[in-house]
Amino acid sequence: MHIVTRKTLGGIQTDLTGQAFAKNGSPVPGLYAAGEAAGFGGGVPTALLFPPLLTHTSCMSDPRVDLYIEAVPAWQQAICQQVRALVHAADPDVEETIKRTVQPYFVLEGNICALLAAKDHVNVFLYDGGIVPDPHNIITAGHTNKTARTVAFHEGDAVNEEAMVEMFKAIIANNRAGGWRKIKGR
Repeated sequence: MHIVTRKTLGGIQTDLTGQAFAKNGSPVPGLYAAGEAAGFGGGVPTALLFPPLLTHTSCMSDPRVDLYIEAVPAWQQAICQQVRALVHAADPDVEETIKRTVQPYFVLEGNICALLAAKDHVNVFLYDGGIVPDPHNIITAGHTNKTARTVAFHEGDAVNEEAMVEMFKAIIANNRAGGWRKIKGR
């Protein structure tokens, strides 16, 4: 049993520490929420309530990524935040940036992934050069792409956290080994 906030204003269900919960009631590892959408605040700035929360996911967060995520519908925000937490869980040294003017990228010695919130889904572009195994069959597009493959999430889709973290860790390992281009050239 976990104590949840008394109201979420239609936002993410959290406990009193800000830990976010999936629709099935299980905690989403590494995902924390704050502010009125999470049942906290009442107009009080989040920074006053949860100063450590602002850096909980990663000390390498980029406020421009926050702005991108805040601008999309709530269900897409939840997916983007969950993927964001998972890529940071794969390696705490992951950094965030914006490329292509507005698109969030997660990098560590090369691109790991990027987010793109489309009209009816969220794309997670995995920059693996098509060489990271996909034993969980999470890749939904770009199977033969030479640069990146895609995992698409529609409203109500569950994120296979284990599979995503495995993919992120493999991409990071390849980046540290010189990148997929170098590895493919062997």
